[in-house]
Amino acid sequence: MNVKIIVACHKKCEVPEDRNIYLPVQVGAEGKEPVVGFTPDNTGDNISAKNFMYSELTGLYWAWKNLECDYFGLVHYRRCFAMKKKSTGKSLRNVLTESEVNELLKHHSIIVPVRRKYYIETIYGHYSHTFDGTQLDNAKEIISEQCPEYIKSFDAVMRRRWGYMFNMYIMPKSLSDKYCEWLFKILFILEQKTDTRRMNNFDMRYIGRVSERLFNVWLHYQISTYSVKEQDIVEVPCIYTGKINWPKKIISFLMAKIFHRKYKKSF
Repeated sequence: MNVKIIVACHKKCEVPEDRNIYLPVQVGAEGKEPVVGFTPDNTGDNISAKNFMYSELTGLYWAWKNLECDYFGLVHYRRCFAMKKKSTGKSLRNVLTESEVNELLKHHSIIVPVRRKYYIETIYGHYSHTFDGTQLDNAKEIISEQCPEYIKSFDAVMRRRWGYMFNMYIMPKSLSDKYCEWLFKILFILEQKTDTRRMNNFDMRYIGRVSERLFNVWLHYQISTYSVKEQDIVEVPCIYTGKINWPKKIISFLMAKIFHRKYKKSF
């Protein structure tokens, strides 16, 4: 079984050591100094120059078009799958190993991060309070025009209070390719429809944020049409190797919820 999990990195950083399955990819490599030992995302068919909007998705696009494997996955330089409970710190010693991946794939075909629960608001409500809800509205309009069969799934996901975030997954490459074909068709149109003239660098990453929600829409549709069975999906914890300013994150969340003050930066 040939499994490749790209690690989306925009700079030199610590990455999982097991290069049998982990492939560090320098996202947004176009016009940048190459990172030694990392695969740049600006070779072959690529959208590397769009990284300022698409974030880790430029790595996903590169892998879709240029990488051959049986199973494909995407993680981040600061966030990886792990069998142990989610934790913080700089160590990657708990990252999902090749043997653990192979064992999981014996019983499941799709690995996703443990669902994020919002509790007091819906997926749509959270996005509209913290970012610009019209971006999801525009995505829905595009879906209604390009693939209207997904609208019920879109509405169902937007009403949920949980979702699989971070654009992270592992699944058969053939299935991932179908997802990418669906996803990027929508995102390219969304890019054309969105006025970015007043956006700062943080806001410009809207494409990556919208795609996190759209992954859930796509997966919901696969389940509802029996293309994927719920038992095919397994949730796996994440480790985050950076620092999260929880007090500021919680305060910002409440300010967005109560006073509709949008997020201005990451935490």
